[in-house]
Amino acid sequence: MIRVALAAAVRDLPRAAGLAYEPKFDGHRLVVVRSAAEVSLQARSGRIVTSAFPDLAAAALQLPAGTVLDGEVVVWHAGRTDFALVQRRAAATAARAAVLAQSLPASYAAFDVLELAGLDVRAHPYERRRALLVDLLLPLGPPLQPVPMTTDPELAATWYETLPASGIEGLVVKRLDQAYPAGRRGWQKLRHTDVRDAAVVGYTGTPRRPLALVLVLPVGDETPLVSSPLTAALRREVAEVAAARGAAGRADESRADEPRPTVTAIGLGEVPYRTLDPPLTAEVRHASARHPPPEVLRLRTDL
Repeated sequence: MIRVALAAAVRDLPRAAGLAYEPKFDGHRLVVVRSAAEVSLQARSGRIVTSAFPDLAAAALQLPAGTVLDGEVVVWHAGRTDFALVQRRAAATAARAAVLAQSLPASYAAFDVLELAGLDVRAHPYERRRALLVDLLLPLGPPLQPVPMTTDPELAATWYETLPASGIEGLVVKRLDQAYPAGRRGWQKLRHTDVRDAAVVGYTGTPRRPLALVLVLPVGDETPLVSSPLTAALRREVAEVAAARGAAGRADESRADEPRPTVTAIGLGEVPYRTLDPPLTAEVRHASARHPPPEVLRLRTDL
């Protein structure tokens, strides 16, 4: 498994010498591994998702053997990236994926190169890796493309204000002299809204009908709290996760009379919940406030 670099959220645009700014695309994190024999696509979690994106796997065969790229898979629709369509692509069976690759083609927004011709370049500064990435991908063209980059904070600020109409959710900021921070929050991200990632440690309700998520927010203490009620679409997603962990779920049902952990819910007091181990990740709004409960926007099922 290749450990990817992570980004820490910031509230204001960093402005200093030696910084690079990239648009933050709204898609699924994807590592492209081109070996001598094949292409493998890895999600951030380490799960291999090659069968879900046969169009990208075919395009990546143009890369030289021994290449590893880090980036985001996106689907463009009506002039903007559409996260729901990326989710649809990621969840498709192999047979269905071939059909969706024709009707909903994926694009790969690459923002780093980790290996090139079998040489590990993660220790090189970002500025050098960026040059290698551009030299590698520009001759190939879509659907494999380097993300735009600028060192001008004023242009970055303009991107931040204008690109959300295209589905871009913010900026990622990196130091030009920085090695690739594998597994660490060595980059910074500025989202256009007050959306934050939260750990989903459980849910209230039943595996077939979850009602709300139990979250640990990325700010303040680590006391779990209950989200606002889930939408119908999110209830289905959580139910699918519970079904995918069926063995654990059935064992959980067989111990229905045993005590469950509880969490304080606004207006409800202490309520029992079912745990998720390992936790999921959800994007929530107003993550820095406990009142009202955080609103869950979506699960990050690519993580």
